[in-house]
Amino acid sequence: MKKKIISASILICFFTASAYALSEAYKNNIYNPGELKPIDSVLKVKVGQVAPDFTLKAVSRKIISLKDYYGKKNIVISFVPAAWTPVCSDQWPGYNIVKDIFDNYDSILLGITVDNIPTLYSWTNQMGKLWFEVLSDFWPHGAVAEKFGVLRSDGVAERALFVIDKKGIIRYIDVHNINQRPPLEELIRELEKLD
Repeated sequence: MKKKIISASILICFFTASAYALSEAYKNNIYNPGELKPIDSVLKVKVGQVAPDFTLKAVSRKIISLKDYYGKKNIVISFVPAAWTPVCSDQWPGYNIVKDIFDNYDSILLGITVDNIPTLYSWTNQMGKLWFEVLSDFWPHGAVAEKFGVLRSDGVAERALFVIDKKGIIRYIDVHNINQRPPLEELIRELEKLD
Protein backbone atom coordinates (compact mmCIF):
# COMPACT_ATOMS: atom_id res chain seq x y z
CA MET A 1 0.00 0.00 0.00
CA LYS A 2 2.84 2.39 0.89
CA LYS A 3 4.41 1.73 -2.52
CA LYS A 4 1.12 2.61 -4.25
CA ILE A 5 0.87 5.90 -2.34
CA ILE A 6 4.48 6.88 -3.17
CA SER A 7 3.94 6.06 -6.85
CA ALA A 8 0.70 8.00 -6.84
CA SER A 9 2.44 11.02 -5.27
CA ILE A 10 5.12 11.00 -7.96
CA LEU A 11 2.46 10.73 -10.65
CA ILE A 12 0.46 13.58 -9.14
CA CYS A 13 3.49 15.88 -9.31
CA PHE A 14 4.09 14.79 -12.90
CA PHE A 15 0.38 15.11 -13.72
CA THR A 16 0.27 18.71 -12.53
CA ALA A 17 3.23 19.83 -14.65
CA SER A 18 2.76 17.66 -17.74
CA ALA A 19 -0.92 18.15 -18.38
CA TYR A 20 -0.39 21.85 -18.98
CA ALA A 21 2.44 21.10 -21.43
CA LEU A 22 0.08 18.93 -23.46
CA SER A 23 -2.22 21.86 -24.13
CA GLU A 24 0.73 24.07 -25.20
CA ALA A 25 0.77 22.28 -28.57
CA TYR A 26 -2.56 23.80 -29.52
CA LYS A 27 -2.92 26.73 -27.13
CA ASN A 28 -3.79 29.16 -29.93
CA ASN A 29 -6.98 27.15 -30.52
CA ILE A 30 -8.10 27.27 -26.89
CA TYR A 31 -10.91 29.65 -26.01
CA ASN A 32 -10.53 31.30 -22.62
CA PRO A 33 -13.95 32.22 -21.19
CA GLY A 34 -12.37 34.10 -18.28
CA GLU A 35 -13.29 33.61 -14.64
CA LEU A 36 -16.70 31.96 -14.27
CA LYS A 37 -19.09 31.56 -11.35
CA PRO A 38 -17.50 28.62 -9.48
CA ILE A 39 -20.68 26.50 -9.20
CA ASP A 40 -24.02 27.20 -10.88
CA SER A 41 -26.27 24.19 -10.36
CA VAL A 42 -28.08 22.17 -7.69
CA LEU A 43 -27.23 18.48 -7.31
CA LYS A 44 -30.06 16.03 -7.87
CA VAL A 45 -28.17 12.98 -6.59
CA LYS A 46 -26.35 12.15 -3.37
CA VAL A 47 -23.79 9.73 -2.06
CA GLY A 48 -25.36 6.37 -1.23
CA GLN A 49 -28.03 6.40 -3.93
CA VAL A 50 -28.07 4.53 -7.22
CA ALA A 51 -26.62 6.63 -10.05
CA PRO A 52 -29.12 7.58 -12.75
CA ASP A 53 -28.58 5.37 -15.77
CA PHE A 54 -27.94 6.90 -19.17
CA THR A 55 -27.01 5.97 -22.71
CA LEU A 56 -24.79 8.29 -24.77
CA LYS A 57 -22.83 8.23 -28.01
CA ALA A 58 -19.05 8.14 -27.69
CA VAL A 59 -16.40 9.67 -29.93
CA SER A 60 -15.32 6.05 -30.59
CA ARG A 61 -18.76 5.53 -32.24
CA LYS A 62 -19.83 3.19 -29.44
CA ILE A 63 -23.10 3.57 -27.59
CA ILE A 64 -22.29 3.57 -23.86
CA SER A 65 -24.73 2.89 -21.04
CA LEU A 66 -23.77 3.26 -17.41
CA LYS A 67 -25.42 -0.04 -16.50
CA ASP A 68 -23.09 -1.86 -18.95
CA TYR A 69 -20.36 -1.58 -16.30
CA TYR A 70 -22.38 -2.67 -13.27
CA GLY A 71 -20.93 -5.81 -11.73
CA LYS A 72 -17.75 -5.40 -13.79
CA LYS A 73 -16.00 -2.11 -13.00
CA ASN A 74 -16.06 0.84 -10.65
CA ILE A 75 -16.89 3.95 -12.65
CA VAL A 76 -15.54 7.48 -12.48
CA ILE A 77 -17.58 10.02 -14.42
CA SER A 78 -15.79 13.24 -15.28
CA PHE A 79 -18.15 15.98 -16.43
CA VAL A 80 -16.37 18.96 -17.96
CA PRO A 81 -17.94 22.19 -19.24
CA ALA A 82 -16.74 22.53 -22.81
CA ALA A 83 -14.26 21.45 -25.44
CA TRP A 84 -11.46 23.82 -26.43
CA THR A 85 -11.29 25.55 -23.06
CA PRO A 86 -8.15 25.81 -20.91
CA VAL A 87 -8.91 23.79 -17.77
CA CYS A 88 -10.77 21.02 -19.63
CA SER A 89 -7.94 20.75 -22.16
CA ASP A 90 -5.50 20.12 -19.30
CA GLN A 91 -7.70 17.91 -17.11
CA TRP A 92 -8.51 15.06 -19.49
CA PRO A 93 -5.04 14.51 -21.02
CA GLY A 94 -3.70 14.32 -17.47
CA TYR A 95 -5.77 11.20 -16.84
CA ASN A 96 -3.68 9.42 -19.48
CA ILE A 97 -0.67 9.76 -17.21
CA VAL A 98 -2.43 7.98 -14.34
CA LYS A 99 -4.27 5.22 -16.22
CA ASP A 100 -2.49 2.59 -14.09
CA ILE A 101 -4.13 4.01 -10.98
CA PHE A 102 -7.57 3.46 -12.50
CA ASP A 103 -6.51 -0.07 -13.52
CA ASN A 104 -5.23 -0.80 -9.99
CA TYR A 105 -8.64 0.01 -8.56
CA ASP A 106 -10.59 -1.87 -11.24
CA SER A 107 -12.10 1.40 -12.45
CA ILE A 108 -12.99 2.95 -15.77
CA LEU A 109 -13.34 6.61 -16.60
CA LEU A 110 -16.13 8.12 -18.67
CA GLY A 111 -15.66 11.71 -19.83
CA ILE A 112 -18.87 13.63 -20.52
CA THR A 113 -19.44 17.08 -22.00
CA VAL A 114 -22.40 18.77 -23.71
CA ASP A 115 -20.44 19.27 -26.95
CA ASN A 116 -21.42 17.40 -30.12
CA ILE A 117 -19.45 14.44 -31.50
CA PRO A 118 -17.63 16.30 -34.33
CA THR A 119 -16.39 18.93 -31.88
CA LEU A 120 -15.30 16.27 -29.38
CA TYR A 121 -13.60 14.28 -32.14
CA SER A 122 -11.52 17.26 -33.22
CA TRP A 123 -10.71 18.34 -29.65
CA THR A 124 -9.69 14.90 -28.39
CA ASN A 125 -7.54 14.32 -31.49
CA GLN A 126 -5.65 17.50 -30.63
CA MET A 127 -5.13 16.23 -27.08
CA GLY A 128 -3.70 12.95 -28.27
CA LYS A 129 -5.22 9.52 -27.78
CA LEU A 130 -7.25 9.31 -24.58
CA TRP A 131 -7.63 5.86 -23.01
CA PHE A 132 -11.17 6.46 -21.82
CA GLU A 133 -14.49 6.91 -23.60
CA VAL A 134 -15.52 10.50 -24.29
CA LEU A 135 -19.31 10.86 -24.42
CA SER A 136 -21.51 13.53 -25.94
CA ASP A 137 -24.42 14.84 -23.86
CA PHE A 138 -25.36 17.13 -26.75
CA TRP A 139 -28.89 15.97 -27.53
CA PRO A 140 -31.24 16.23 -25.82
CA HIS A 141 -28.94 19.00 -24.71
CA GLY A 142 -27.37 18.30 -21.33
CA ALA A 143 -29.97 15.66 -20.38
CA VAL A 144 -27.48 13.50 -18.47
CA ALA A 145 -25.89 16.49 -16.73
CA GLU A 146 -29.42 17.57 -15.79
CA LYS A 147 -30.21 14.09 -14.32
CA PHE A 148 -27.20 14.40 -12.03
CA GLY A 149 -27.92 18.07 -11.28
CA VAL A 150 -24.73 19.45 -12.82
CA LEU A 151 -26.14 21.40 -15.80
CA ARG A 152 -25.32 25.06 -15.37
CA SER A 153 -27.72 27.88 -16.25
CA ASP A 154 -25.63 28.71 -19.35
CA GLY A 155 -26.09 25.18 -20.77
CA VAL A 156 -22.67 23.67 -20.01
CA ALA A 157 -21.92 21.03 -17.40
CA GLU A 158 -20.19 21.70 -14.13
CA ARG A 159 -16.67 20.38 -13.63
CA ALA A 160 -17.72 17.37 -11.57
CA LEU A 161 -16.49 13.92 -10.60
CA PHE A 162 -18.69 11.02 -9.54
CA VAL A 163 -17.29 7.73 -8.25
CA ILE A 164 -19.76 4.89 -8.68
CA ASP A 165 -19.13 1.38 -7.38
CA LYS A 166 -19.76 -1.89 -9.24
CA LYS A 167 -23.30 -2.02 -7.84
CA GLY A 168 -24.15 1.38 -9.33
CA ILE A 169 -24.07 3.23 -6.00
CA ILE A 170 -22.62 6.74 -5.91
CA ARG A 171 -19.72 6.72 -3.43
CA TYR A 172 -18.21 10.16 -4.00
CA ILE A 173 -19.22 13.48 -5.55
CA ASP A 174 -17.04 16.49 -6.23
CA VAL A 175 -18.77 19.38 -7.95
CA HIS A 176 -15.65 21.43 -8.29
CA ASN A 177 -14.96 25.10 -8.90
CA ILE A 178 -15.35 25.28 -12.69
CA ASN A 179 -12.20 27.41 -12.93
CA GLN A 180 -9.92 24.73 -11.41
CA ARG A 181 -8.95 21.11 -11.96
CA PRO A 182 -10.11 18.73 -9.23
CA PRO A 183 -7.18 17.39 -7.18
CA LEU A 184 -6.16 13.96 -8.36
CA GLU A 185 -5.00 12.80 -4.92
CA GLU A 186 -8.54 13.19 -3.57
CA LEU A 187 -9.94 11.02 -6.36
CA ILE A 188 -7.28 8.37 -5.66
CA ARG A 189 -8.23 8.31 -1.97
CA GLU A 190 -11.85 7.68 -2.95
CA LEU A 191 -10.88 4.87 -5.33
CA GLU A 192 -8.80 3.29 -2.54
CA LYS A 193 -11.94 3.10 -0.41
CA LEU A 194 -13.54 0.86 -3.05
CA ASP A 195 -10.58 -1.56 -3.04
